Amino acid sequence: MLSFCAPGYAADTGQADMQPAAPGKTNPDITAETLIKAEPDVKTPASGPTIAPYKSNPIAVKAVDNSIYLFSDRIRERFSLYLSRSGKYLELMKEILKSKNIPEDMVFLSLIESGFNPYAYSVARAVGPWQFISSTAKRYGLVIDWWKDERRDPVKSTEAAANYLKDLYKMFGSWNLAMAAYNAGEGKILRALHRSKSDDYWSLLKTRHIRSETKNYVPHFIAASMIAVNPEEFGFKNIEYHQPLDYDEATVTGPLDLEVAARCADTTTEVIKELNPELRRWCTPPDMPVYILRIPAGSKEIFLKNLADTPEEERFTVETYTVKKGDTIDRIAKKAGVTVRAILVLNSMDKVKPLKPGAQISLPPKEKFELDRDDRFEIRKVSYKKASKKASYKKSKKSRAVKSRNKKLLVTSLNKKKNTAND
Repeated sequence: MLSFCAPGYAADTGQADMQPAAPGKTNPDITAETLIKAEPDVKTPASGPTIAPYKSNPIAVKAVDNSIYLFSDRIRERFSLYLSRSGKYLELMKEILKSKNIPEDMVFLSLIESGFNPYAYSVARAVGPWQFISSTAKRYGLVIDWWKDERRDPVKSTEAAANYLKDLYKMFGSWNLAMAAYNAGEGKILRALHRSKSDDYWSLLKTRHIRSETKNYVPHFIAASMIAVNPEEFGFKNIEYHQPLDYDEATVTGPLDLEVAARCADTTTEVIKELNPELRRWCTPPDMPVYILRIPAGSKEIFLKNLADTPEEERFTVETYTVKKGDTIDRIAKKAGVTVRAILVLNSMDKVKPLKPGAQISLPPKEKFELDRDDRFEIRKVSYKKASKKASYKKSKKSRAVKSRNKKLLVTSLNKKKNTAND
């Protein structure tokens, strides 16, 4: 979830592990209207989301008011940025949710999760506009590897989020609880409901069974939805919304440098990267014989023509390194400023193994390769493991030395006592 109290949200380029879904209580293919009918005592606010009625509950009203104050006053400038960015993805995501029979209001979860930022990256390593951690992402069909991270793709991640939300609604029979579980995990919400002997999200706000972040989650969603639908009513004037995402798709066979793709489409590499945020590297994935690349709308014809005129050897760039005596993959990675994993992936190696002098291996091109956050995390993790192993070895060596010295002292002491007794 987006950390609204932090100085700023990390952008580059989660959610706890989930328990298996229990048998559903209701049909997940519902509409907002059927949910409201299921809760006849609760009235829907005129300007709020229809899927999270709250005004008859004093605790809920106070929580939502606090969230409105947070967004419209304390972090107004930052929230304005999120609103402006929503213009790029809002309608696209709504259509996907609608196709999956998920209420369109759910699109505003992306607003509070990431501010509609495909490169959002949390301290828990949740990624993308819907902030999936890797385990949940993979459970819902998103591919995460060295070449791409589909959590960052606005289309694929929205489809995954819709499927996940449908499963959560089927489990809890309430959108409020489904959203709480999206934030905290199914297991935590099921345990909280059991311990509090409740079946209502708002009742959990009075307990210590869920974290503050989860207590604020639905109020944040309601407040963000209300502001997004009627920004001027809450003091947000003259929001400059980004243009809706528009693109053509072209089928690429074999790896293609994004720089070459940009040249073929008569655009910039930055535009190609922006249209294809799932791509982590300088090219389309070499392990995919066919890749669907997004290019600027209206450029497909010229793109395909220019690509056909581009020789195969000029489409994909790698550097070649000749192994020297004493070289290891680790040493080469340090020298080249890349990760060990990068070398393994580029050379189709399943594990680190000795290298023969004179052998040639592929390396990422220096002028096009950049470490992303996951790369830097991996480097830090490896460095930490090595430092811990070294420290453990030193401690073990010192411990053995101390034990050896103590043993010698004990033997000497015993010998002295024996000699004294003999005397």
